[in-house]
Amino acid sequence: MSNKKPLTYKEAGVDIEAGDQLVERIGPAAASTRRSGVLGGIGGFGGLFALDLERFPEPVLVAGTDGVGTKLRLAIELGRYDTVGIDLVAMCVNDVIVQGAEPLFFLDYYAVGRLSVDVAEAVITGIAAGCRQAGAALLGGETAEMPGMYADGDFDLAGFCVGAVNRDRLIDGSRVRAGDLVLGLASSGPHSNGYSLIRRVLAESGVSPQDTFAGRTLGETLLEPTRIYVRALLDLMDHEPVHALAHITGGGLPGNLVRVLPAALDAEIDLDSWTRPEVFRWLARTGGIEDDEMLRTFNCGIGMCIVLPADRAPAARQRLEAAGDTVHEIGRIVEGRGEVRLLRT
Repeated sequence: MSNKKPLTYKEAGVDIEAGDQLVERIGPAAASTRRSGVLGGIGGFGGLFALDLERFPEPVLVAGTDGVGTKLRLAIELGRYDTVGIDLVAMCVNDVIVQGAEPLFFLDYYAVGRLSVDVAEAVITGIAAGCRQAGAALLGGETAEMPGMYADGDFDLAGFCVGAVNRDRLIDGSRVRAGDLVLGLASSGPHSNGYSLIRRVLAESGVSPQDTFAGRTLGETLLEPTRIYVRALLDLMDHEPVHALAHITGGGLPGNLVRVLPAALDAEIDLDSWTRPEVFRWLARTGGIEDDEMLRTFNCGIGMCIVLPADRAPAARQRLEAAGDTVHEIGRIVEGRGEVRLLRT
């Protein structure tokens, strides 16, 4: 008979009790996102949602998935976990809304080497906050504790969103016409793109995230969560003829606005039509980053673009500003070859 002590899952690095404790803790946060259509609660094998076919008689489902990228590394290094969940939701729901779809529900995937209930609770509470901003239900998710896959303290996040739009209100860029104007909605910072370059700038410059920057620390500025544009855009689409929307993420303005342009039309963007936030000027100055590289890596202050008829732009701007967004008229649509032209005066 062997005297060797029997192994347990916990000794192998997976704490089932901690996982159960986390589910219990995040229950109220998930419940705070509940909306019409949700059936049941979290903890089941799958989330349940009943689509309202009176609101969506010809429904098109729009799905999006994304992560937070290496912004997570900065959050981990600073021990700040309450904002990256908002980023996660924002990156998904902002992609879904540009098709004209209302985000309905969201699921998250949280992967970690060793589960800290406190850290996971902070992250998922942030996810719930993002869902409330977007009007989407946090329908469920997965917490994967995988010892040996991640170093202690490290984790990764992925999110999944499903929205719906009636077929006749689907936005795909096909309505874009020469003479349309391009409005830009201000970003809240770098959002969740370009952080590998941001971290390189920090490392090579020797600047500390604890240094004071614009009335707070540089780290707090860089961890400012991604702005969620969903509610303002849903309201706008109910009142104005929006021809196209573009979420400005990796690739910047030239890499994302081009995705909604018909083949025979160009977007002319006046780069002097808005003032870049100081965080972008600091990055360019401190990192010695050329302007073309800035524009294809970062949003540079414009997080969402709206293309609509020129005569409706004033009313659209008024409605968006009333919803709390900062709006810039940044360009127009002209005859061309499906390109984005960045103009400097």
